[in-house]
Amino acid sequence: MRQGAHVIVVGNEKGGSGKSTTAFHLAIFLLYQGHKVASIDADSRQQTLTQYVRNRRDWARSHGLNVPHTTHFHLPLARGDSVRENHRIEFDLFRQAIGEVESKADFIIIDTPGFDTNLSRLAHSLADTLITPVNDSLIDLSVMAQIDQVTGEPRDLSHYARLVQRARSERLSIDGRNIDWVLVRNRISMLSSRNMRQVQTMLERIATRLGCRVADGIAERVIFRSLFATGMTVFDPLDDDLLGGVPSMSHMSARQEYRALVGALNLPDRQRSEARRAVLAGPSGEVSRFALMARSES
Repeated sequence: MRQGAHVIVVGNEKGGSGKSTTAFHLAIFLLYQGHKVASIDADSRQQTLTQYVRNRRDWARSHGLNVPHTTHFHLPLARGDSVRENHRIEFDLFRQAIGEVESKADFIIIDTPGFDTNLSRLAHSLADTLITPVNDSLIDLSVMAQIDQVTGEPRDLSHYARLVQRARSERLSIDGRNIDWVLVRNRISMLSSRNMRQVQTMLERIATRLGCRVADGIAERVIFRSLFATGMTVFDPLDDDLLGGVPSMSHMSARQEYRALVGALNLPDRQRSEARRAVLAGPSGEVSRFALMARSES
């Protein structure tokens, strides 16, 4: 068994799909389960995950709350004149962040931008579990593939789908491991409809074509907007002072949905001994994240 942290990447080249909310809730859930969790924000433009982390720390500090926090890193984009030099700087920053937590954290959760960047490609190459939230609409399926209007079958794969396929192929050739790719249906309608059934059918066909899995995500809920302002999640205790308001049925429903999503991810049990934590690349030939990053960058 590999000794380093299990890396979870949340990726999709479309904004507004719920990547940062999913990444943060997953991180807090794992913290409450007793795991050591590091989070990395590779989206230097939006910085939504970083802002979520800041909101949580500020709210906890101002209200004297004892809530768990991730070890967080924000990775800025290099903006020099040389593309090659920019990539080198970004790679070094990413490697430094991974190096600080690889042997200490049980899980590393990386939030990626809604557009193609060098950091995003690096993150995908490191994933053990890749979560791709997809809004529950026929229009949003185009982020994965073009659908033949006659047969309903996926036709041309999207740029993002091809990017992930390359990352999976490279990962398999480097350490013989496959990236577990999970497409997560987000903003699911509360009422069954013909459109909803079509989306489910087409997404399952796309998943079969891509060799990945489909899991149900979260319905559209106003609760997440208020939670973002305080940095709280549906996994935090149902306390009026902590949440900044009275818990609602929406809060409870969202908690159940996220728990179901975590269960569908089939994440490994990362409780480890101190001896295992000290090992980055053991004599059995394990490949550390440093080696993976160096080889994917070359």
